[in-house]
Amino acid sequence: MASGMLVLSFVLWVAAALVALFGRWAALGRALLAAGALSGVIAAIVGLPDPTSTAVLPLPLAGETVAFRLEPEALWLFGFGLAPALFACALGSPSHYGRSGWSFGAALSLLGALGVFGLQNGAALLVAWEAMSLGGAIMILSERLDSARGSTVLFMLALLEVGAVGLILAVAILGLGTSSLDFASFVGGAAALRSTTQIGVGLLMLVGFGAKLGLLPFYEWFPGAYGSGSGASGAILSGVVLNAAFFGLSRGLFEWLPPAPEGAFPLLAIIVVVVGTVSAILTILYAFQEDDWRRLLSFSSAENASIAVAALGAALLFRSYDLQELAGLAWTVSLLHLAGHALAKGSLFLTADGLGRATGSYAITGSSAGNYWLFGIGALLGAMSLSAMPPTAGFVSEWFVFQTVFQGFHLPNLAGRLVLALAGAGLALTAAIAFATFVKVFGIGVLGRDVNRNAPISRFYSGAVGFLGVAVLLLGVGMPVWLTALDVATARHFGAAVASQMHAGALLVPLTAKFAFISPSLLIIVMPLLALMPVALILISGRHRLRRSPVWYGGLSPDPASAATTALAFSNAMRTFYSFVYRPTAVTEREADARGYFVRRLAFEHDVAPIFGPLLFQPAVRSINAIAGKLRSLQSGHLNFYLGLIGLLLVLVLGLTLA
Repeated sequence: MASGMLVLSFVLWVAAALVALFGRWAALGRALLAAGALSGVIAAIVGLPDPTSTAVLPLPLAGETVAFRLEPEALWLFGFGLAPALFACALGSPSHYGRSGWSFGAALSLLGALGVFGLQNGAALLVAWEAMSLGGAIMILSERLDSARGSTVLFMLALLEVGAVGLILAVAILGLGTSSLDFASFVGGAAALRSTTQIGVGLLMLVGFGAKLGLLPFYEWFPGAYGSGSGASGAILSGVVLNAAFFGLSRGLFEWLPPAPEGAFPLLAIIVVVVGTVSAILTILYAFQEDDWRRLLSFSSAENASIAVAALGAALLFRSYDLQELAGLAWTVSLLHLAGHALAKGSLFLTADGLGRATGSYAITGSSAGNYWLFGIGALLGAMSLSAMPPTAGFVSEWFVFQTVFQGFHLPNLAGRLVLALAGAGLALTAAIAFATFVKVFGIGVLGRDVNRNAPISRFYSGAVGFLGVAVLLLGVGMPVWLTALDVATARHFGAAVASQMHAGALLVPLTAKFAFISPSLLIIVMPLLALMPVALILISGRHRLRRSPVWYGGLSPDPASAATTALAFSNAMRTFYSFVYRPTAVTEREADARGYFVRRLAFEHDVAPIFGPLLFQPAVRSINAIAGKLRSLQSGHLNFYLGLIGLLLVLVLGLTLA
């Protein structure tokens, strides 16, 4: 049945793309996209914990037959990624422009993600990978929400093409030894390579898949591209597309490459852990400074993907020393983390769209969320999960992450133990800053007073945000049940159903309750009981008269709008403390009258400096511009010059022919 539902998803998305090409019936296109996403979610539910049956595509590619199959971990990531995409597709882009173009881009992205999850051939994988990139670019360009969308999308595509080149090289090297691009042959081809070449292939895959995951330095395309599109586009990119990229990286590192030889230093695993940890720290630091919903959430997506990559690196490290159960624990934790992230991030991206429609801006300045309590609850649960607060899914997965790296003492190598210890410290810093970030997002962006609100929150956005927020809670509370869906996957990779060992009844444990345990299932019962204590205090204090006094406002009448905490003020202390990372800039311009006595206009701009842009990207841009300037003479328009070029080419052709 799961295979049939996936075929239905494919057909519906192709139909949505065809409908979008006509430029009409935008509502029908969105309905087809949403129906396809729903069919994919159902396929994941009915298919897990087993893989789908193998199907052979009718058309060969590069002279080879192409098989299609979704493994259990692919179904897991695909299903949870499609849940927010379902609502994003149903609601569509809030932009009044290019809705058909947006539907076409969304259909292309979803079809590409389906291919990345299921295709079993290297050439087919590259085609699907490029389809995802192109679909995301079309979505953002068609919305016209930002005048600079063209440059940001070009920057995105440029970095993604760098990753694509890395993937092409990795696939070519793995397929060279067996003269086949079928994934089943990659294992034998990689085993025949030298260990240094295997590490090089792993680094190529880290670059290739990391370009979409937002690993350093590729996260720098995230804020511009996400900030030029809508929350609906962000929900698709940070859900199903990001999950597909992580699945590709996991499959490449765990299935295509063999474990490090016995006694060899696990260099690749340590690099993956370090890159994931440093990326998580940098991206959450930059997220904290953003005052636009989409840009902040984009950095947060890169941060959560980096945490999952760090867990994946820990799994590689444990596998290098044949600690299979610990490797299975770390690998499963990465899947749990991305499942909760997809739901929580989808709820907040749709929160951004709902507020954007109501206030006319994506700035984190306040909201009109009080119109619907379900909207506020959904946004709160999403923010709680992304800041790792109990009993949500984000709390469960990050608790598991820490319990995993804490078990680094099992490693026989001092370097491995030290790397995991430092990774734990780095991820602790990440969690602390993430907590402050989403206090700012929810406290100012949702609970803050918006004096310029234009319309109430749409009921449709309220329902979508509320549903996804409750799903985040149910995933965390029901984790002992959800883990059984990964038994077959962990048994296939690590020789034992590790997922079953991660819970003991209602308790969640890192393989054994003697090490640590929690129970979100019980917390959901205990926490309301603990809430009775402040309720009792309120009732007791009600017997005494309370005196209320206005806050001192410099002797003037209080103005709540002027006295409110802004996103910039909330982040300023962290910006000052980490100024060696941010390198902040602040520019104030004053325009006075002719006599210079009275200020007519005051303009203030602030920003933080990127780390990798000046070092990597700007020199490349300057080099390309310099080359373009030299080649500009080819467009001089002089007929004699063009005739001379043709004559020169003719002489070269004749010379090569006669030689």
